[in-house]
Amino acid sequence: LAVRARSKDGKHWLRQIGLALLVSRGSQIPLFYREYEGNCHDSKLFSRLLQEIIEALRSLNRDSQDLTMVIDKGMNSQANMEFLDQEEGVHFITTYTPAFAESLVNKDLDAFTPVDTPKNRKLAQKGREEDRIVAWRTSEEFWGQQRTVVVTYNPRADAKQRYNFEKKLNRLHDGLKEIRSKVRAGKKHWTSKQQVLQRYKELCESLYLPQDLYNLDFEKTGDRLKLYFRKDHYRIRKRIARMGKNIIVTSHHDWSTDAIVKASLDRYQVEDAFRQSKAGEFGNFRPIWHWTDSKIRCHILSCVIALTYLRLIRLWLDRAGVDCTADKAMRTMRDLSSCLCWHSGKKKPTRLIEEPTPEQAEILSAIGYKVENGVLQPLE
Repeated sequence: LAVRARSKDGKHWLRQIGLALLVSRGSQIPLFYREYEGNCHDSKLFSRLLQEIIEALRSLNRDSQDLTMVIDKGMNSQANMEFLDQEEGVHFITTYTPAFAESLVNKDLDAFTPVDTPKNRKLAQKGREEDRIVAWRTSEEFWGQQRTVVVTYNPRADAKQRYNFEKKLNRLHDGLKEIRSKVRAGKKHWTSKQQVLQRYKELCESLYLPQDLYNLDFEKTGDRLKLYFRKDHYRIRKRIARMGKNIIVTSHHDWSTDAIVKASLDRYQVEDAFRQSKAGEFGNFRPIWHWTDSKIRCHILSCVIALTYLRLIRLWLDRAGVDCTADKAMRTMRDLSSCLCWHSGKKKPTRLIEEPTPEQAEILSAIGYKVENGVLQPLE
């Protein structure tokens, strides 16, 4: 399970373990998980687990055999989609890379209309209608079948992406000027076209930019190499046109555009669970102090159980109207002290709990308990 592979954290020298996690929409309670080798690609893993995931879901949802899986575009492959098409009553909602569907992302924004989402309603109440997510619906052939396609545009995401892109483009331009000065000075390791192109490639990779945003020309004069560069405005415009756009592909032809967009946006729920597993004080999967597969599986099982309890705590708090996260509730309750008291003539001690603060009393009430005369008692 623990192998070296490409790490999203950039720590490629460390061994890593993969975790597949399926959560329920709304409650965010984990329904299924599997640990897997750290060098396994998402799409290959998904095909390996599809049948197991579907059987697990159907065993939990016996009343209805209709299932909808909201998946990330990293899982998209011809084999995976063909498998889902063959499963009766199983539908999917996934996203598609805008770079591979230029005709869709270039649709005029006049054809887009606002969608009904909680965030859009809040923006409308604040009088910021221009920041609302808008969508355009059509149908296209994907993975051998006609699919319903919804293209969304988020103005706020567009502004943020454009700002970051222009900042990176300026850094790339400054880097190219520095490369040009070194080439003109004839410095060591800067005297051949291959060496310069390699430095340019490394610069683009460090900025997470493609290499085709600038055109590089070389000229040899005697022993000296000269470098000229200019922006490729056509490719830059194409990249900017995709910003803020998202393509949603689904096998649900009968769902409304609002329902499709909402389901796709709800992917954040599983991302929240992963964020809790990586960075939360409680239920954090890392560090893992074991390297044998059996112990790694025990460690991950314990962490998934902790993640489930944290979600249950949050659900209890929400149901009671307590505005508090599970992590904050855990930290608050950690300060509630108790003691053992031995009474004369008694063989066993009695546990007494100190008087809780208003916040602690509120949390205890949310999970069905109260402290009375130093004793924890269930609420009537």
